[in-house]
Amino acid sequence: MVEKLGIPNVYSNYSEMLEKEKLDIALVTSENDQHVDVVEACARHKVHVCVEKPMSVSLVDAQRMNDACQKNNVLLVTNWPVAWSPVAHHIKSLIEQNKIGRVLEIKWRGGHTGPLGNAAVHPGLQEKLGQVSEAKLASTWWHQKQAGGGALLDYCCYGAMLSRWYYGCQADSVSAVATNLASPWGDADDNAIVIIHFPESIALVEGSWTTLSHGTATGPIIYGTSGTLVADFKANSITLDRGEENQEAIQPETLPEKNRDLATHMIEHLESGHPLLPILSHDFNLEVMAILDAATQSAARRKTTTLK
Repeated sequence: MVEKLGIPNVYSNYSEMLEKEKLDIALVTSENDQHVDVVEACARHKVHVCVEKPMSVSLVDAQRMNDACQKNNVLLVTNWPVAWSPVAHHIKSLIEQNKIGRVLEIKWRGGHTGPLGNAAVHPGLQEKLGQVSEAKLASTWWHQKQAGGGALLDYCCYGAMLSRWYYGCQADSVSAVATNLASPWGDADDNAIVIIHFPESIALVEGSWTTLSHGTATGPIIYGTSGTLVADFKANSITLDRGEENQEAIQPETLPEKNRDLATHMIEHLESGHPLLPILSHDFNLEVMAILDAATQSAARRKTTTLK
């Protein structure tokens, strides 16, 4: 990438880079448990920051990140790949238009054969990864619990974010199970199930690193009192199902140019002051992180965690 993009300077230590370079924006793709340290360092150097989902490994870390950026008057954004999906935004619009009545349940299932798994597909890659040795898998941080790895944070974060966004309110309580079923080279969970209770609705969220095929729509699937919405991100389509073979295919509206991708959106926000997408903001993502933190605690304690 250094050669392809013509990057003039490369550092093995981000602290040294921050001391020597005048940066505008830092994109943080480190281990999840390192997000807080990198973000605090960037904030001290007045560098705007974008972290890849999830925001952090805990609500405490997320609050530290937020405090550091607010104190130094720098922007903190959490990037969600679905933020740039017309399907995700159109579903939000359909819910607000009351197309399926009152929403009762949201379901999301995400997964593949795990990070570096032979069936995992990553955007931008032109060829399949193939089989990776167990030694290589064991050396990656994704499979290490201490580094913030695990299917709960990796995939259930999507369902937590989408349900919080679509319901438009914070959850009341969370129950979760997270376990390692088939990844003996690491101690992180490779399967997780999270049940989120909202004031008048629920969400069922699943994350898996042991799935070759989901066998059904991964979602989100939105169940309302008068219909069901089924998202298909790959096909860029939505199905409205009212039962009794009453189905309608909906083509999502094209996103505005400023909302087509992270770089365009973030730079335009900084230059023109246009509002950020709500799901990128630090306030919203602190609430998402509270749900994930509660899920992590629930799985560890094997009991429901109440959000306060």
